[in-house]
Amino acid sequence: MTAVVGILCPDGVIIGTDSALTLTSGQTRTIEQTAEKLVIIGDSVVVAGTGQVGLGQRFTDVVQKAWEAKVFSNPTPALHKARTLCKNALDDFTSTHVQKGNYGALVAFVAENKAQLCEFEVTDFQPELKTNQLWYCSMGSTQHITDSFLALMRDILWKNGPPPLTDGLFAATWTLDHAVTVNPGGVNAPVRIARLSSGRDGQFKAEILDDSELQEHRENIAGAKQYLLKYCESLHATGAGTPEVPRPNPSSP
Repeated sequence: MTAVVGILCPDGVIIGTDSALTLTSGQTRTIEQTAEKLVIIGDSVVVAGTGQVGLGQRFTDVVQKAWEAKVFSNPTPALHKARTLCKNALDDFTSTHVQKGNYGALVAFVAENKAQLCEFEVTDFQPELKTNQLWYCSMGSTQHITDSFLALMRDILWKNGPPPLTDGLFAATWTLDHAVTVNPGGVNAPVRIARLSSGRDGQFKAEILDDSELQEHRENIAGAKQYLLKYCESLHATGAGTPEVPRPNPSSP
């Protein structure tokens, strides 16, 4: 059970997850424990997945080998790199007769002089690069929660295109915190978020943020909730939020 969120920004990429690892016996969940679901490969690739843990280990190994083979540093387009990861992963999976639909992943990497976000969909593991038209996605057992919340964020904050990295981090934090709070089970804190961005030297670097770096965003989330509460209270105070009850017209037949 997993919550995974990815946001493509003009100045980088955000990928976040929950930290619950659920053990199962057949179809029965047995125990839940905390685990790190984000992986940094080299210094500028982020991997997060949903599905079978063993397949996640194998895909991480595929990405690690691609890094060592300098797939990410060659001048080929982003889509070529994504196809390479897809082919190598499916070759690995099919070598042991893995059926489709058991694993999906988000990968952030650098290509064409900018940060890229690629979704490898659970159903068939085919790659999809995020763009200025569709710059966010989520995966895992809480996708029905996280997709809807990200759509709300887009409607409120992102009407004119992808958000800057700081706003993307704010939205990812709120989305994952919300999923942890309301999910029916199997997704839990702590929320973990990785950022791929360029530094002052122009070089891209991936890093997993510690909780203290998310605290400012959580304070802003609390402020936004308080502002919304006060707005609703003001509607009730002025009567603006109370609709007028229709009255029958005495002259009507």
